[in-house]
Amino acid sequence: MFAVLKTGGKQYKVQSGDMLRVEKLAADAGETVQFNEVLMLGGDAPVIGAPLVDGAAVQAEVVDQVKGDKVIHFVKRRRKHGSQRTKGHRQQLTLLRVTEILAKGGDRSGVKAAIGAGSVGAVAVAATETKAPAKKAAPKKAEAPKAAAGGDDLKKLSGVGPALEKKLHENGVTSFAQIAAWTEADVADMDEKLSFKGRIEREGWIAQAQELTKG
Repeated sequence: MFAVLKTGGKQYKVQSGDMLRVEKLAADAGETVQFNEVLMLGGDAPVIGAPLVDGAAVQAEVVDQVKGDKVIHFVKRRRKHGSQRTKGHRQQLTLLRVTEILAKGGDRSGVKAAIGAGSVGAVAVAATETKAPAKKAAPKKAEAPKAAAGGDDLKKLSGVGPALEKKLHENGVTSFAQIAAWTEADVADMDEKLSFKGRIEREGWIAQAQELTKG
C-alpha cells in the first residue's frame, strides 16, 4: 500500500519504510509523528480523498533535523554600474522514516500530529498568551472654547471661511474687538496656531477688524 500525503505545501508519495525529507517539523529525533492530510491511498482498493481520505494517516519516525543542498542565488543589476550580488541558502528540513500507513483510525491513534516548525511557534504563543488588560479609556480632551454668545461673524474678514472661523473660535477668538487689539506678539502666536504664517498681515485683518468694530 502507498499513500499520498501533504505537508509543507508539497505532496509526497510514500510507502512503509521510505526515507523522506520534508519542510522542518516541530519534533525531535526519535519522536513519532503522524500526517493526517492524506490525499490518496493506493493498492488493491485505491481510495481518493475529497480532498482528504477520512480517517487515513501516515506515521513516521523523526530521524534527524537536517539542511537541504545549498542553493546559489545570483543577482545582477543592469544599468546600475554592473552591481552584482551572490546569495546562498540552505533550507531546513526534517528527515523521516515512514513506519506505518493507516487506512482508517488515524484520528484515534493518539500519535502527535506533524506540525511545521513555523506554525507551531504561533500556536504556542496563542496557547500561552494571557489576555491583555483592558485599555483604559483615553482621557477626554478639553472641549475647545465655543464662540461667545453674540460673537461677531468673523467670515467678514478677508480670506476667512467657515473652516478658518472655526479655528479662530477654537483658539478663543470670537469678536472683531479681540482681533483689533492684537499686538505683534499676538499676531505671531496666532500665525503659528492657524498654520498660516504671514496671512494676518497680508489680508490686513487688524485694520479690517478695527473698521468693523467702528461700524
